[in-house]
Amino acid sequence: MDIRQLKYFLAIAEEGQITSAAKKLQMAQPPLSQQLKLLEEELGVKLVERGARSVQLTDAGIILRNRAQQIIELTNSTARELTDFVKGLKGTLSIGTVSSSGATLMKERLSDFHKIYSGVKFEIYEGNTFTIIDLLSKGIVEIGIVRTPFNTANLGYKYAESEPMIAIMTPEYDWKTPEDTIDIRELKDKPLIIYRRFEQLIHETCLRNGFEPDFFCKNDDARTTILWANEGLGIGIVPKSALGLANNENLIYKEINNEALRTKVSAIWIKDKYMSSLATKFIENFSEE
Repeated sequence: MDIRQLKYFLAIAEEGQITSAAKKLQMAQPPLSQQLKLLEEELGVKLVERGARSVQLTDAGIILRNRAQQIIELTNSTARELTDFVKGLKGTLSIGTVSSSGATLMKERLSDFHKIYSGVKFEIYEGNTFTIIDLLSKGIVEIGIVRTPFNTANLGYKYAESEPMIAIMTPEYDWKTPEDTIDIRELKDKPLIIYRRFEQLIHETCLRNGFEPDFFCKNDDARTTILWANEGLGIGIVPKSALGLANNENLIYKEINNEALRTKVSAIWIKDKYMSSLATKFIENFSEE
């Protein structure tokens, strides 16, 4: 059993068909079938149940698939580690980020990192928190930049500084309070525009303060919240640093004075998985100010 055979087997497991796997591997079907047969003979166990149109993994096949994935990942990680050693702190760092962390990432993290390690290039992938964690799991990105709250299971993480959420609105929605901060109860009966990521947090906080929030619009991007609020459609709620992500020329903002609605940008990574020298250095430079 060697790495090549394991890659062949994984292709069959992923495709569910030897024909499709052969196409994916850019090889003929008979040699691939022969490699699968040789692997089964070597291990002395049946790995797949062959049907007319597809194959199904046996229990032994499932065990091998899981182990093969780990072995291939370790092999790839070793190759990347040796490449890092040869290149030093050069190469490309892949980062996944949610939209609401973009301003903090650019202004306070990437710029400083680039000044120190000018030879590094970047690949940035954007999506919601679940997408970023999926990209981490698949090895497409090494580091994710997300906001609290998030499930920390199987993740390493490092926080940036805490910041408040703000209520953003056009002047016609402003109830002309003299303070720059507001109590969350002042948002009662107001049409709220929120990033769906924070729906549960905002909803629970409002309930604890005695009212049911009026969610006029729920969306999947902090920039949408800002744009809708800028058009005078309601009052948006976003992290303070996110305000500059989209056109906000018509907006004023008030900090929401509530500890439950403070949030942190966090760098996350998969625990017990190889990290390149670039990723390690980035994490070292990512911390609370």
